[in-house]
Amino acid sequence: MGVGAGHFHSLIFTYGTLKRGFSNHVLIQDLIATSDAAFITVCLTTAQFPLVCGPYRVPFLLNFPGAGHRVSGELYAVSARGLGRMDELEGTGRGHYERLPIEIEAAARDGARRMWAEAYFAHSSYAAALWRKSGERGYSAYTEKEAAGYVKRKDRPQNQSFLEQIQLFVSS
Repeated sequence: MGVGAGHFHSLIFTYGTLKRGFSNHVLIQDLIATSDAAFITVCLTTAQFPLVCGPYRVPFLLNFPGAGHRVSGELYAVSARGLGRMDELEGTGRGHYERLPIEIEAAARDGARRMWAEAYFAHSSYAAALWRKSGERGYSAYTEKEAAGYVKRKDRPQNQSFLEQIQLFVSS
């Protein structure tokens, strides 16, 4: 690969639209092209977490360990610059998602290997409402089936913020 290990800043667990085959994976492809990200492995969360869909079939991981399922996803090593671009996409500065530690388990030749990464969780300001709205039932994976009906950001109403769209969704 020719990229020094010191180049990468963070391990990021992706569970939704950033995964291969989904709409926001183009960002990761861009980061891989500039050596700002590298795919590591497919993995599972060590603990159970709720994975739900919000407005426009947007996936959210809720920081309620013990509820829901062990969630499958993909692990990426990301540079500081790459992390900045991911934080921007996930709206961490706008109260959309929070980047928090998560323990994951990756399949290794000699069994499972546990390690810590970070994931983008639904912001705590609306996570409980989203869980109630989902009937307190989550998915174990964001698959083509759950993603059916996903609406890209550019195709959503432009006169409402994403937080307003979430509030309308949970109150409807």
